[in-house]
Amino acid sequence: MSKDFILITSQNEKLRITAYGFENAGISPCIILVHGFKGFKDWGFGPYIGEYLSKQGFFVITFNFSHNGVGESLTEFTELDKFADNTFSLEINELNELISSYLNGEFCEVKNSKVGLLGHSRGGAISLLTAAKNKSVNIVATWSAVSKLDRYSERQKEKWRKKGVFEVLNTRTKQVMKLNVSLLKDIEQNRDDSLNIERAVRELGKPLFIAQGEQDLAVPFEEGEKLFEWADKRLTKFYPIENTGHTFDIQHPFKGSNDKFDALLNRTSEFFKNHLN
Repeated sequence: MSKDFILITSQNEKLRITAYGFENAGISPCIILVHGFKGFKDWGFGPYIGEYLSKQGFFVITFNFSHNGVGESLTEFTELDKFADNTFSLEINELNELISSYLNGEFCEVKNSKVGLLGHSRGGAISLLTAAKNKSVNIVATWSAVSKLDRYSERQKEKWRKKGVFEVLNTRTKQVMKLNVSLLKDIEQNRDDSLNIERAVRELGKPLFIAQGEQDLAVPFEEGEKLFEWADKRLTKFYPIENTGHTFDIQHPFKGSNDKFDALLNRTSEFFKNHLN
């Protein structure tokens, strides 16, 4: 059973939310799915993950960051101006607000306050950066997570500053999506503090599950290895997956699962169960 919500943040922005597993609400741990760059809660595997983990006994929250570019349509990038204005710091703030709203009872009466984060790609980095400072987060799982947010050459940055925007092609929709220079400023101003992924992983002190496809063309396999290198090995599980890429052979629109993705979901669920129950 799922329900839709809209959470209005302190910045008067909308977080569009779908929660799964109301039979578990408040009495079981909560897992929050954090989407990545050009991602959204209803992309491909999003609803499938929500249904799967709820059947494993969790209460699951999926949501769209306010500036991910997807508005009321839920599946189309119709808010490109907001997409351009997005920053990593904004996403961290919104994830923290969502966690607080859940624990404050805005979805259900919470008797079990344990919270886990499951982040894909850039959402994995946002999850790690959030969990390192938010004591309410008990556990983190990352899939295809980036190990660095500064992914731009000096030449690209110079052109970005001069032009005021950085253009990214969405190969699926064929849209040219712009990023304002505010994102670059966020990286440069906070790279040594709130956006330092290495420090976040080293200081995490919580169970961490890292999954990485060995043929990932968007986030090289070495980035998953780097996260594991920084992590506390006593608390961390590294799960490499052969012959699969960034989205584990899942497509959008969703055309069904596969053995490798179901195995990944099972491994992730078991990790959550072992450390949250």
